[in-house]
Amino acid sequence: MKYDVIIIGAGVSGCAIARELSRYQLKTAVLEKEEDVCCGTSKANSGIVHAGFDAAPGSLMAKLNVAGSRAMEALSKELDFSFRRNGSLVLMFDEADRPRLQELYERGLKNGVEGLRIIEREELKKMEPGVGPEALAALYAPTGGIVCPFGLTIALAENACTNGVAFYFDQKVTGMERQEDGWRMRTEEKTYETTIVVNAAGIYADLFHNMVSETKLHITPRRGDYCLLDRTTEGFVKHTVFQLPGKQGKGVLVTPTVHGNTLLGPTAIDIEDREGTNTTQAGLDELREKAARSMEGIPMNQVITSFAGLRAHEDGGEFIIGEPKDAPGFVDCAGIESPGLSSAPAIGKMVAELIADRLHPAANEKFCGTRRGILNPAVLPKEERARLIQQNPAYGAIVCRCEMVTEGEIIDAVTRPLGAKSLDGVKRRTRAGMGRCQSGFCSPKTMEIIARERGISMAEVTKSGGASRIICGTSKDNLQEEKE
Repeated sequence: MKYDVIIIGAGVSGCAIARELSRYQLKTAVLEKEEDVCCGTSKANSGIVHAGFDAAPGSLMAKLNVAGSRAMEALSKELDFSFRRNGSLVLMFDEADRPRLQELYERGLKNGVEGLRIIEREELKKMEPGVGPEALAALYAPTGGIVCPFGLTIALAENACTNGVAFYFDQKVTGMERQEDGWRMRTEEKTYETTIVVNAAGIYADLFHNMVSETKLHITPRRGDYCLLDRTTEGFVKHTVFQLPGKQGKGVLVTPTVHGNTLLGPTAIDIEDREGTNTTQAGLDELREKAARSMEGIPMNQVITSFAGLRAHEDGGEFIIGEPKDAPGFVDCAGIESPGLSSAPAIGKMVAELIADRLHPAANEKFCGTRRGILNPAVLPKEERARLIQQNPAYGAIVCRCEMVTEGEIIDAVTRPLGAKSLDGVKRRTRAGMGRCQSGFCSPKTMEIIARERGISMAEVTKSGGASRIICGTSKDNLQEEKE
């Protein structure tokens, strides 16, 4: 089967593009090398919806950041994912940096960010009582927000899928060649043909671009270390607290998450390994030291996990969206680092409109722009929750005690469109395993549910796809081997 459009990459950009393309009568597919959506850069980031004051005025970053931020609240209601405008603060620690803070304020005004103000120490202290003693002033952006990056990406993907977009997982693209009327793409297992390719491959986007264009791109994986604190820290910080940005980005932040945790990070360390998501002691030490300057008394004894993610930093420091002059029909969506998550709704719309202008497709009259997420019984009124459990007892069976996730939610996560196939897939959709014990108690029961609902053995259930199997044998088998 030949497609009109094939998107490489099922991160937040690729899924946003897929959802917007599903508004048209187009045969669209997404090829993803991992076993699920949201397994790369979109999986491990700050979950911040930036207001839009950081990017250079007139840049594509600035335009798409502000547009994406403005669209996020309405999108969250359409697609039923968690989002909150909690506002952001950019701290100034030295009076000599006042011109830089003023410049950031003026840049935000030029970019069209609403409500920006520079506030002094007294007001800052009222807004965030735990702010560090060195903080003298701050840029306050009330339109800054926080989002669940998994929730956003999965919602976009599910909505695209229900509107006709095909998703193919475990399909690593190994090459492509131009055809008379499009492109032939090869994966390790199959061959696909398409009129247009969309390159939304994150830290690998330069490799695909350089296959087809003489104008080369270079992406550096920029590692960011994070620490996540338990939900018992909810309320420790109300706003997203930044420090004045430097050459390598917006610096270490302290922020609440939409689920009530506290998040510290990221560092910014350029590396060569495109799969180098390991944390380091040096990175975590740097993270703790910098975060402590922003907020006093961070309860580091409540850290439940640390992790690292990679950002796709292109040498030019700008989003690259569009067709290379020497590769018509190949659409780049490259260099999508921060504020990529914030910009995703606008990126999706921009790329879809570019393709529509080229192919002139008819509108998809059956397009449905809404989606319902996984039902969380805990948010229901007591009487309504009791009726739900009476109708379906699985919603009364707690599997994950840390996050109070029920069997009903996990079943939904596995059986819904683009359902979870692994423990991590369930975690991203329901938070089962994301709490204080980090799946120490709930993983066996979750594996049972996955195996039962997917019709496979527990030995086939993986942590995150591929070779990440958890069960390597049984005691009975080992005893039998000893007897023999």
